[in-house]
Amino acid sequence: MAVEDQEKTEKTDNLTGVTIAIGSSVFWGILTIYWKLLDGVPSSEILAHRIFWAFVFVLLLLAWKGRSRELTRIIKDRKTRNWVVCGAVLISVNWFLFIWAVTGGKIVETSLGYYMNPLFTVLWGCVFMRERLGRWQVVALLLAAAGVMMLALEYGEIPWISLSIAVIFSLYGFVKKKVSLDSIASLTIETMLVTPLAILYIIYIQAAGNGHLGTGSWRLSLLLILSGAITAVPLLLFAEGAKRVSLSTLGFAQYISPTMQLFIGVGLYHEPFSHMHFLSFCLIWSAIIIYTVASMRYTRSLRSRGVG
Repeated sequence: MAVEDQEKTEKTDNLTGVTIAIGSSVFWGILTIYWKLLDGVPSSEILAHRIFWAFVFVLLLLAWKGRSRELTRIIKDRKTRNWVVCGAVLISVNWFLFIWAVTGGKIVETSLGYYMNPLFTVLWGCVFMRERLGRWQVVALLLAAAGVMMLALEYGEIPWISLSIAVIFSLYGFVKKKVSLDSIASLTIETMLVTPLAILYIIYIQAAGNGHLGTGSWRLSLLLILSGAITAVPLLLFAEGAKRVSLSTLGFAQYISPTMQLFIGVGLYHEPFSHMHFLSFCLIWSAIIIYTVASMRYTRSLRSRGVG
């Protein structure tokens, strides 16, 4: 019974992890519209508010749960602190690139970046975590890579925005996998490390008369303040999902977000969508279907042999 209970717990935990990972991807897809509402506000100012208000949100959440003392323990642990610092730098750069690209009318390019992201996530899982892929999983990976390459060729140049987003965010996922911390405490430390810079920048632009908080419409000020909460929620979901599922599974679940971004960019904001984009989209979703089916069969095979 103990073995059966353990297997049941593992299945439930994995299902919960997949659900959480999907939830974070859907949330990120919708966020594209949110940042578009801030069109006209400099990306650097949006980033500063995003960092500061995210820190306030997670700090209050941590205090509400009565776990503020965890911050001291994390900071004192040198190894953990170093990983968290890496995570703080990576996520801050990712935020800036994404905001800058979306507000600059490059939603399709950000979509390409997040399509590439799972490929790099799977790569880090295989290289650093020694996660193994089955034959059909490799086929799925190659199909997805072909789809991404078609999108890259469509631009006729190296898509540096897309590549930067993909590499940076996939490395952030790897860092979250290495740090066995509660998602709320981890995000609190990450945002706390860069919040002083964000505060100084907000004070500077407000004093210079260039800030938008309280100087424009109440709607704009509210959007800037709420940017913290809508930033923290999907990140908390992502961090929780990363702890429950493999990097490879986490990577492919993240194709939901760029697909939503692609539809939003083309459907709502009328960015170009060619036949090459359509073919690439079909390849990538074919890869997702193949990967999902192959993963389920591979897991069943291991369990039938008493492995894992």
